Amino acid sequence: MVAVLRGVVVVGPMMRRDVALVPDLSDEPARAGPVRSRRPVYVDLLPPCNAACQAGENIQSWLAEVEAGRHEQAWRQVLADNPFPAVEGRVCYHPCETSCNRAELDEAVSIHAVERFLGDRALEEGWELPAPATRSGKRVLVVGAGPSGLSAAYHLARAGHDVEIHDAGPEPGGMMRYGIPAYRLPRDVLDAELARITALGVRIVSGQRVTDLEAERHDGRFDAVFVAVGAQLSKRVDIPARDAGRILDAVSFLKEVAEGERPMLGRKVAVYGGGDTAMDAARTARRLGADEALVVYRRTRAQMPAHEEEVEEAEREGVRMNWLRTISGFEGTALVVEAMELDEHGVPHPTGRLERLEADSLILALGQDTDTGFLRSVPGVEFTHDGTVVVSPSMMTGAAGIFAGGDMVPAERTVTVGVGHGKKAARHISAWLAGGAVASGPKHDLAGFEKLHLWYFGDFARRAQPELAPDERVADFSEVVGGLGASEAAFEAARCLSCGNCFECDGCLGACPEDAVIKLGPGRRYRFDYDRCTGCAACFEQCPVHAIEMVPEPGTALEAR
Repeated sequence: MVAVLRGVVVVGPMMRRDVALVPDLSDEPARAGPVRSRRPVYVDLLPPCNAACQAGENIQSWLAEVEAGRHEQAWRQVLADNPFPAVEGRVCYHPCETSCNRAELDEAVSIHAVERFLGDRALEEGWELPAPATRSGKRVLVVGAGPSGLSAAYHLARAGHDVEIHDAGPEPGGMMRYGIPAYRLPRDVLDAELARITALGVRIVSGQRVTDLEAERHDGRFDAVFVAVGAQLSKRVDIPARDAGRILDAVSFLKEVAEGERPMLGRKVAVYGGGDTAMDAARTARRLGADEALVVYRRTRAQMPAHEEEVEEAEREGVRMNWLRTISGFEGTALVVEAMELDEHGVPHPTGRLERLEADSLILALGQDTDTGFLRSVPGVEFTHDGTVVVSPSMMTGAAGIFAGGDMVPAERTVTVGVGHGKKAARHISAWLAGGAVASGPKHDLAGFEKLHLWYFGDFARRAQPELAPDERVADFSEVVGGLGASEAAFEAARCLSCGNCFECDGCLGACPEDAVIKLGPGRRYRFDYDRCTGCAACFEQCPVHAIEMVPEPGTALEAR
């Protein structure tokens, strides 16, 4: 409801705005539009969730589809950017939620849970993608069947190219299969989403280790190459030990378990490292029967590279943390550790104080490197000091037609980053094959929390996903976290604030005292009648999502939007 009382426009129960009184000219002859110094315009800003998504998804758009009950349309919107919604909904560390403006109101929208719902619903319903409308006649080789290589292959295939993946592993998936335990990512879910890629015509050759890239490219008559070999070489450290057989590396350990092996660890297992792989190794050890799993890390909890939720989940399952300790030796059934202290710069230094911790086996989780030896002989390919590959903004190496991404290039090493690299590389590869370049348009301004007018939105608690109890979790490798139902997913999607983009709440329509806002119909939004608009800004000040901005009045009339 809008009323004009004593020069005050009242918009609903919570909005007041002082403006100059507009005289009643209803009996006056018609005249030109009002004189004003500014005017409202409709805008589309960049939602923080979209900006933070490392896979480049249009999150706000598909959440709106879910809210409206259009699940298949929402799923297809996700797949425009990401071929793995069921996987990503489980393993992504969802920086989109960290950036969500809703967290300033109550709690962030559970974006990952809604994405998982869509991925699982697609698998249940058997939704399929259409075959590419046209074929380019170009052939692209992808080296590595991890998240980045598979993502690139998917997008290249949808663009009409013939794609072949060569991978050294026995089965595709890379670290999604051999690094992420089944309690986080069930293998039937991974296999089902991989089948969608091969259904597009992508040929995956497993057990094919590439040693001579130029020969592989020449023999297969490939027009371009995308290299995305994962970081699967464990970093080592020399630890004096009476029995070196009791020391395992985390990557090999997790791979063995993923392949169905059950390594004998003993009752007490120590894990050396502070990353996500260390957390996975410790949690896996508990599921293999270890009564105690201890993580030893040389820095503090705040300095751990592991994501906080991974640390919390490990602790819930009985994993103990031992901060500010390094391992000096492994003597039979005991670790010798040295206490560390932080200096004024937060750097740990040894103290000389030694302790003994019981342990039957030790798992080293000190980071991973990529095997880039096969690229060393390729002319033009350059490397950074840590062995990763130098690429241009288009993801191309110094060798024409050879692109790289994922763990091979300097970046955070997660599934989502790899998926994003694959999509980006595919776009640039397609453009390069066509003899052009990807045109990058201007980015919209970010719709920060400070721009929103939250009078419109109420407080609604986030829907929680069901979880197994801690004692049930460590009994086997069953999935720990469950999914949302359709009604819960719709509720969660409805919590989206639609930051920066009109969702047709009719607030501007009801607020305008001059009837200068014209509703164009469902899905078509509104336009302004500038012959009526006085520039009072009532529409701007009540718009809950900042889809309206006030701009200086131009020297000439603008076409009504």
